[in-house]
Amino acid sequence: MIEQYMALAIQPVMRGAHKRADIARNIEHISELCYAAIWLSNIDLPVRLIAIPEGALQGFTDEIFDWDHEYYVDHMAIDIPGEETQALGKLAKEFKTYIIAQAKARHPEFPKRFFNTAFVIDPEGEVIHTHYKVQVFAREHSTVPHDVWDKWTELYGTGLDAFYPVVDTDIGRIGCVICMEGSYPETARGLAMNGAEIIYRPSYPEPYVANEMWEIQNRARALDNTAYVIAPNPAAYLPMEDSKFPIDTFGGNTMIVDYQGRFVSNHESGGTASYAGGIIDIEALRQYRARSLWGNWLKDLRTEQFRVIYEQVLYEQNRCLNRMPLKHAENDEVVRAAIRRMHDLDIWVKPAYMREE
Repeated sequence: MIEQYMALAIQPVMRGAHKRADIARNIEHISELCYAAIWLSNIDLPVRLIAIPEGALQGFTDEIFDWDHEYYVDHMAIDIPGEETQALGKLAKEFKTYIIAQAKARHPEFPKRFFNTAFVIDPEGEVIHTHYKVQVFAREHSTVPHDVWDKWTELYGTGLDAFYPVVDTDIGRIGCVICMEGSYPETARGLAMNGAEIIYRPSYPEPYVANEMWEIQNRARALDNTAYVIAPNPAAYLPMEDSKFPIDTFGGNTMIVDYQGRFVSNHESGGTASYAGGIIDIEALRQYRARSLWGNWLKDLRTEQFRVIYEQVLYEQNRCLNRMPLKHAENDEVVRAAIRRMHDLDIWVKPAYMREE
């Protein structure tokens, strides 16, 4: 039996990393915030899980300034495990807690490429799990498995573990989706079908936090899959080394959601470093999954009837197998082509202004 424990979703201020030393500076801030959060939260129940948002280590420098992919690999992408995960591992060992975080990292099987990667560190300070982001938005330069499909599936197969891996720990089964991935029901569903009980889903920018898109998605992913969602979001962002004033580009609103879509904690403010903390009860989740005839939705899936939804190919496969990921202008055109394909296939109806052309 897993006893109740406290989980913390921290909300740090980020500095955009322009050199590797900037990452160490961000980790120093993360460490300070963890000390403060644990000092208070351990009074309630032992803290056994800390979640750090996407961007907290490196920021989003390559996306904002449209850096060349190979330049980022050589200058800013990290190794997992590596120097930065060792620094976080020291925190995990000191606090006897699991840590989930994200970084843009090199991949040993794909030279000169980086992947947006979530990772789990255990209380011994070891990296025990990695997840490579499978969906990115138009301005993100990361390689995803679909971009290099033939080689990825040759290496890892086409099962759930190849795209939606889950790690079984003594605080529950953990899976990860990163930012844009959480905008798609399928990513969290893949984790749930692979056994996930806790889904880590970091970060989302404004205006999609203030307009409640972030909250709706997080609560829906938890409810749909009878799973906890722990969703840390950054506080203010300093994009340059010499930025004098932080910009609240993410809006905070860090949250933890339970397996019925209810808030365990919802830290609505942004701008300043803070955190959300709440109690995780894995035994209660497991009992509900085992006893309910209603809200544990996965048991009722008639999977055969859903396969037909995805028979139509919509997005170009292997598009970066033999070339680097695209910069903004080129990638925008790829996305526009995908929109045109939706119209050409008569999945979407063209708006009036397009029909008049």
